[in-house]
Amino acid sequence: MSDSLESATAYVIEALEAKGTATRYDFDVSGIVAESHAVANSWDFRTIENATFWGIAARFLRT
Repeated sequence: MSDSLESATAYVIEALEAKGTATRYDFDVSGIVAESHAVANSWDFRTIENATFWGIAARFLRT
């Protein structure tokens, strides 16, 4: 993963859509990217624990 906003956004979208049960449109992707960046202090979100990432994603689920 390169160190950029674009690659981080692509990573989040891929993670959200990987299981086929949700799409990027079900979430505020920009919010997930911003909070994940703050937690990781990097654009490489692979350093975030899986449970932490999904906790962040859950907070940005559109209702």
